[in-house]
Amino acid sequence: MLLFCGTFIAMKDTKHKVVVAITGASGAIYAKVLLRKLELLKSQVGELGLVMSDNAKAVWEYELGDKEYEKVPFKIFAKTDFMAPFASGSANYNVMIVCPCSMGTLARIAGGISNDLTTRAADVILKERRKLILLTRDTPLSLIHINNMKAVTEAGGIICPASPSFYSKPLNFEELAATVVDRVLDLAGFELDTFRWNN
Repeated sequence: MLLFCGTFIAMKDTKHKVVVAITGASGAIYAKVLLRKLELLKSQVGELGLVMSDNAKAVWEYELGDKEYEKVPFKIFAKTDFMAPFASGSANYNVMIVCPCSMGTLARIAGGISNDLTTRAADVILKERRKLILLTRDTPLSLIHINNMKAVTEAGGIICPASPSFYSKPLNFEELAATVVDRVLDLAGFELDTFRWNN
């Protein structure tokens, strides 16, 4: 609370209210590392809602060989649960991260097609002028993909390709994935200890 001219003014909660969506694109390792890091940053998280597509679960199990997504300490919402708080702008979720983001999900977000909870939440974030970060993971890109990225960027979203960096000399796949995830968390406004070039 601040005292201003004899009146107490409530300070706005500075913790992030975050939506994480995991789609069926290859790259479940990015989602795993992101969820682990968000758990470590819980002091900066007010609320976190997680939504996964069926394909996301299948890809996670295929690529990582486990079902650890079932054990995360965050509430998982069904992909068609339009009663989830972040399906409305009034819930004041300020950050959404789609990790990894499939080209199909990108296309639906770019077209404003809210046919599931992921695309509805993204639509809400964009219309409320809040932070939408899409960790896209596909290559090469068609002109359709590029135009969809352009449309999302023009609407205020951030395209963060899953392009790992190597100057921190990562020793394994998780450290390599973290070079991308840490950039996403930087973009989302989190304070974190990570490799900084020339620091």
